Amino acid sequence: MDVRLAKTAGFCFGVKRAVDTVYEQIAQHEGKSIYTYGPIIHNEEVVKDLQKKGVRVLNTIEELKALSGGIVIIRSHGVSKEVYDILKERGVTCVDATCPFVKKIHKIVANESAKGAHIVIIGDAAHPEVQGIRGWAGNDATVIRTKEEAESFTVPENQKLCVVSQTTFNYNKFKYLVEILSKKSYDISVLNTICSATKERQTEAESIAKEVDAMIVIGDKHSSNTQKLFEICRNACNNTYYIQTLEDLNRNQLKSVKTVGITAGASTPKNIIEEVQSNVGINF
Repeated sequence: MDVRLAKTAGFCFGVKRAVDTVYEQIAQHEGKSIYTYGPIIHNEEVVKDLQKKGVRVLNTIEELKALSGGIVIIRSHGVSKEVYDILKERGVTCVDATCPFVKKIHKIVANESAKGAHIVIIGDAAHPEVQGIRGWAGNDATVIRTKEEAESFTVPENQKLCVVSQTTFNYNKFKYLVEILSKKSYDISVLNTICSATKERQTEAESIAKEVDAMIVIGDKHSSNTQKLFEICRNACNNTYYIQTLEDLNRNQLKSVKTVGITAGASTPKNIIEEVQSNVGINF
């Protein structure tokens, strides 16, 4: 069996930086309480390993307000301004591992909002990155994910718009939704804030999926960018399988396959990818 592994599969720069930051803090502050606000990345295997090393995940504002010390690490997805303010008020050490590309969006929406623009965020409202971005956009912001939401969107005619995107959003869908908004004749400023690594990963995955008999997409079930990779690959290859680890793969489905492609989300560790790659073609 011919196995093709995407060069862009696995940790992106921002995710690797965030994960490395947590392990560095563990090594530097042995015995001190270390927390992450939300899972540092969307990968259960990584989060479990960090928990074994004493890192606790905080999921709510109330948990932050209850802290009296320790170190809180901001995950790669970023957070709202409110979180920073709470940590400062509580006197808790904040280690910021927000992806620099996400941090750039925070600055954009904060500046444009201060100038009076209505902020439109193209992305998933339930995703922590989008929630964090919205937390820097003031009260005048809208999240749009679907064609219907874009078509029904409306603001006063003289209102300026600033459109940004979740870094891991589907690039083609972003362009499509922007086209809908642009036809409304608003004074609109569009900033394509999709991470270049995301676009490259999606483009490469689609290219491979078109040329193979089966496609395997590896990533956590909660990973937004992995879900989008799966959608793209499935559109290009009917035999596309979404797995978190090798244990999830039913290799019987690959018995008659001559070529298989493998890609992985930005939160997927290298060892998981290598395990799938080395085992997928083994006779059984």
